[in-house]
Amino acid sequence: MNASEILSRDPDVMSGALVFKGTRVPADALFENLAAGMALAEFLANFPTVSRAQAEGALLVASKDLERLVA
Repeated sequence: MNASEILSRDPDVMSGALVFKGTRVPADALFENLAAGMALAEFLANFPTVSRAQAEGALLVASKDLERLVA
């Protein structure tokens, strides 16, 4: 999965925040919740419009971006 399959940005949705595609859930909600110690399963239960594939895909995309920063 690439980022455009997982995430979207539209000025009419959540004021243009980066969200999980097809939802109104900001992508940064995933990272903020995980950083606060929430398990992925709990995040998915709290945000049922986000699929496991989307969440795992976002983590993978973010990981690859981090690798590019250090390379």
